[in-house]
Amino acid sequence: MNIFRLAGDMTHLFSILVLLLKIYATKSCSGISLKTQELYVLVFLTRYLDLFASFISTYNTVMKLVFIGSSVAIVWCMRYHPIIRRSYDKDQDNFPHYFLVLGSFILALLVNEMFTFLEVLWAFSVYLEAVTILPQLLLLQKSGNVDNLTVHYVFFLGAYRGFYVLNWIYRFFAERHHFRGITWFAGVVQTALYGDFFYYYFISWKNSEKLQLPA
Repeated sequence: MNIFRLAGDMTHLFSILVLLLKIYATKSCSGISLKTQELYVLVFLTRYLDLFASFISTYNTVMKLVFIGSSVAIVWCMRYHPIIRRSYDKDQDNFPHYFLVLGSFILALLVNEMFTFLEVLWAFSVYLEAVTILPQLLLLQKSGNVDNLTVHYVFFLGAYRGFYVLNWIYRFFAERHHFRGITWFAGVVQTALYGDFFYYYFISWKNSEKLQLPA
């Protein structure tokens, strides 16, 4: 494992910890998109079905279980926790996310590395993850002035994907031109979606101001 892969995993894990801290410390999920969190559950469940088919390493297995478990826990809190669920703004979180699921599934059927059950689901999870952040970004844009923990959560989530792009570039040169077109395409698309958010994040950080996204 190279440093970029490890950094990507750690920033991804840290983003989840920040989100859990926000939810449990404030007893609120205000500014968090339930639709994005539900899409992440679907991403992890379809991608990590290989848990039942192969063993890569203890680290790999533990990380997969952590991502599945934490994403399910977040969705449960937002839907069923007697206090936290009251702060969820369903009217603002209205992105038609089922189009993302349908589009990703159709693309996975058409473009995959091997037309098998696990490989199609893996491709589906990669395509879906690339656009899963869209409901969250739209919600932040509608909210305008958002709390710091939510902002940091989205920042670290974007940083995780940025490190993974660097990981793929490193592996391309270090592992005899290792290349997986699906992950490269989806990773670049996903990173690009964070471009506007990163711009305003660094502007607010530079000016020591609270992040405000244009409507």
